[in-house]
Amino acid sequence: MPSRRHLANAIRALSMDAVQKANSGHPGMPMGMADIAEVLWNDHLKHNPNNPDWEDRDRFILSNGHGSMLHYSLLHLTGYDLPLDELKNFRQVGSKTPGHPEHGYTPGIETTTGPLGQGLANGVGMAIAERTLAAQFNRDGHEIINHRIWVFAGDGCMMEGISHEACSLAGHLGLGNITVFYDDNGISIDGEVKGWFSDDTASRFEAYHWHVIRDVDGHDAEQVDRAIREAKEVTDKPTLIMCKTVIGFGSPNKAGKEESHGAALGEEEVEAARKQLGWEHPAFEIPDDLYAAWDAREKGEKLEAEYREKMAAYEKEYPELAQELKRRYSGELPADFDGDALIQRAQEKMETTASRKASLGVLNELAPSLPELFGGSADLAPSNLTLWEGAKAISKEHHNGSYVHYGVREFGMGAIANGIATHGGFIPYDATFLVFMEYMHNAVRMSALSHTRIIHVFTHDSIGLGEDGPTHQPVEQLSDLRNLPGLATWRPCDATETAASWVEGLKRETGPTALIFSRQNLPAQQRDEEQVKNIRRGGYILRDCDGQPDLVMIATGSEVDLAMQAAGELEGKGHKVRVVSMPCTSQFDEQDQGYRDSVLPPTVRKRLAIEAAIPSTWYKYVGLDGDVFGMTTYGESGKGPDLFKHFGFTVEKVVERAEQLIKA
Repeated sequence: MPSRRHLANAIRALSMDAVQKANSGHPGMPMGMADIAEVLWNDHLKHNPNNPDWEDRDRFILSNGHGSMLHYSLLHLTGYDLPLDELKNFRQVGSKTPGHPEHGYTPGIETTTGPLGQGLANGVGMAIAERTLAAQFNRDGHEIINHRIWVFAGDGCMMEGISHEACSLAGHLGLGNITVFYDDNGISIDGEVKGWFSDDTASRFEAYHWHVIRDVDGHDAEQVDRAIREAKEVTDKPTLIMCKTVIGFGSPNKAGKEESHGAALGEEEVEAARKQLGWEHPAFEIPDDLYAAWDAREKGEKLEAEYREKMAAYEKEYPELAQELKRRYSGELPADFDGDALIQRAQEKMETTASRKASLGVLNELAPSLPELFGGSADLAPSNLTLWEGAKAISKEHHNGSYVHYGVREFGMGAIANGIATHGGFIPYDATFLVFMEYMHNAVRMSALSHTRIIHVFTHDSIGLGEDGPTHQPVEQLSDLRNLPGLATWRPCDATETAASWVEGLKRETGPTALIFSRQNLPAQQRDEEQVKNIRRGGYILRDCDGQPDLVMIATGSEVDLAMQAAGELEGKGHKVRVVSMPCTSQFDEQDQGYRDSVLPPTVRKRLAIEAAIPSTWYKYVGLDGDVFGMTTYGESGKGPDLFKHFGFTVEKVVERAEQLIKA
């Protein structure tokens, strides 16, 4: 049987060879954390390479994702469908081994990591999901949900502010099912971190109510094993294992230095490292005895078989619960989910209300029959109106709930919610003011990049929020969100469109949705059956005229009613005007060309888009002969109606602008 060090050296060899062949990457961390990874993956991690998506597997997350070759080496060695050729193709176009781990590219990669600290926060979300699912489905004698979350993190993860947000909440919730290995190697890209990072990290995490295991030699397998066993015994606190390691371990000239962090070692140094490590094999060659020692497929099959036996017994005693759990894991909505009826009821009410309040009405109606809906807000539930009537917040003592009070932790909230979604069994939604989306922007980007099924709720959507002033009044955020590939951004104009946006967000399995809601009341719009149906197409004709229009006005949110009123004035002056409500530009763009042309006829070149935000979104829709009525500055303090008047969002000004356009 090969020694533990020799097993770990297989990771080191593959990592430095792949980085060297690509002449790009980060060999230092994989070489430094190889001994820790060997102990965890061979002796403690519950997984099955033959079925990477087995429901009760442990989750492993590489938050310091620049060291991705560590993860790819582990997957290859233990028997996942990641052949050696993929490692040789590291960081190349079309490979399964991208520069940072990406969910959906590589079997066994649980979440997309790259920006430091977010993987750690994703892990907290997964731990919340596991604890909550266990509380909802486990029964006496039937512990069918019982897995752990393991996270590797480095100095960069600890320095990023998101680590404070996520780890503070994890300690508060007593998430004893997550263990974080801190790769305390003292090196980052700029050199020795003692020049800019002198935190007492252990005391910091103890203050978060974590169990902290200090001073573990990350190159001593026995110490690592003891620390892991100790962590598994602590069930009421998350655990931080502080591992002292040498970055680039085995490299005679670059170990312990920043030169090994983010660049290939160089051919001569790679060969020197082979000699120092006692690795006598050519590049990318792993001996059969090492492959056999690493192979986890047989063990994984046994572990999953044990789980299947437990599930069979559970299903026999609790058939309805078992079916519900299977449905939840599959991501299918309940068979009786009727979005059409919900939207129609909203239309029939014809209620003038703020879209944030209409959103709460949707939640109150839908959530009781959608147990997978798992909400939360960054200390703004009374303003975001996301805490529906039957929602029950989780706590350290009680995890059987459907809501998280995230506190003032917007970035942490977004990344934690991404982890909840990626774990499976839930459709999470999070919430804050639209302007504070900026704090969590990168988490929203990561949800879009990794095609995560999640709903981001952003309220107080414009200058209409009023007296809080320009620090709280969003103007550029709508454009920012719409520019994110893979994110569906909805800004509804009334309660009916609000209901439709929720339905579309819940049904969307291929990526995240952002729902943008108002603080102020919005008048209900009249629609016929066809118009109600077409809301889901992202853009539709809300008001039309006889014959070809002289002008098409496009609007979203609160500005739709402004456009409707202006259209009435313009028609009274003899102009033919069509009003298009476009709550979701990306959804409209996905429609066939025939439908899009029927809404925005190519022959009508006079188009006016109206939105109380910067205008960049709308030029593609209005064309060279059109115009955009938007914001070009930040807002001001004052009452919402006064601000709309101050910035020219009035019927009089819109009519004036429209007539100028028609006559041009």
